[in-house]
Amino acid sequence: MPYSDTLLSRSPRKDGLKSGRVYDALRSAIITLKLQPGAQIDKAEICNRLQVSRQPLSEALARLAEERLVMVEPQKGTYVTRIRMNDVAEAAFVREALEVATVRHIAPDIDDETLDRLKLIVDYQSAAAAANDNEEFYILDTRFHSTLIARLAYRRVAEGVESARAQTERIRRLLLPTKRNLETIAEHKAILAELARRDAAGAADAMGVHLENGLQQLHKFAAERPELFEP
Repeated sequence: MPYSDTLLSRSPRKDGLKSGRVYDALRSAIITLKLQPGAQIDKAEICNRLQVSRQPLSEALARLAEERLVMVEPQKGTYVTRIRMNDVAEAAFVREALEVATVRHIAPDIDDETLDRLKLIVDYQSAAAAANDNEEFYILDTRFHSTLIARLAYRRVAEGVESARAQTERIRRLLLPTKRNLETIAEHKAILAELARRDAAGAADAMGVHLENGLQQLHKFAAERPELFEP
């Protein structure tokens, strides 16, 4: 399928572009649904748009294949993977394990500066929801969770959460124009309240509820839009 003019348009266009930049551009396009599930990757067009050779593109696609975001079919081509609910469930399990443990760990001595930052993010989320600004809401949703991970300051935990997020964020974006936005805000406020009390168990429970509710919505959406998912 042809790519829109916006696809990859913000990526740097210069001869020295590394495979990491190609990877970032493609990964962003897949997660933001500019490249839809099932879409074929036009390698020649991407090389032309990013002004790179096949080598950095091949390296980027190999990384994306490891994350199960693209699939290479010999003699046919390379495709954006359709969403696999097994992958989503596994990623949600990893996220829950890491993020619940994160808030439990940071709650007892969380600093006021981090709490103020989290409160501001939730306030901005409420404003974005009221304005029906789904893109801004999504950015703030990611920022809320990344702020918690940053407070923990464990690099491998951050990498694990980010890798797991790749499997859930495509479908999360598809859910954005729904009442789930308001539910997310309420759940974020509940997490924040427990953190403000420095209650480790309460914060862990609130995060678990938040992530579990999100997973239930994902399953419901998958039943309604089966064409986006692997059988």
